Amino acid sequence: MTNKHKHFMAKEDEKQKTAEAENFEQEKEEMAVSENEIAKLQEENAKLKDAFLRAYAEAENVKKRCQQEIEKNSKYAVASFAKEMLSVADNLQRAVSAVDEEHRAQYQAVLEGVEMTQKELTHVFAKFGVQKIECMGKIFDPNFERVVQEIDDPSKPGGTIVSELQAGYMINDRILREAMVIVTKGGK
Repeated sequence: MTNKHKHFMAKEDEKQKTAEAENFEQEKEEMAVSENEIAKLQEENAKLKDAFLRAYAEAENVKKRCQQEIEKNSKYAVASFAKEMLSVADNLQRAVSAVDEEHRAQYQAVLEGVEMTQKELTHVFAKFGVQKIECMGKIFDPNFERVVQEIDDPSKPGGTIVSELQAGYMINDRILREAMVIVTKGGK
């Protein structure tokens, strides 16, 4: 091998080493850029994951609220219709009460028909969650009854319901119509 050839080979080795060093530096820079990009992507991924979880939780909450609203609507959908039907129940009760003992035998068939209709209406009310409020003999509760008159009766505690002028009704757990009652003023 000649000196020229050795010199040429040394230069080629040096070029190759320089190229390898440059490649190494470039790869090192690319790796540093990649590590930065990876960190940025991981941060972005974490943000997107958090946003997804929040959106998913909100969607679940909306779904639950909608389900509750649907249940509430179906539970109380008949409320206005039932409230209108209360006058029918009142009139049936008035018809039964209007027949005195003296004429009961004479109107027995009609009375039985009215009572059967009244029972059927009560059954249908119960089917849809409408129930009469039983308040006779109980202490007045402003959430369920409305006082229209007070009377003196020292034999009963004050606020005791002694008469019901109009029946009160509930639909499921809500007041459909409050009862109109007469209560005692004082007493025990």
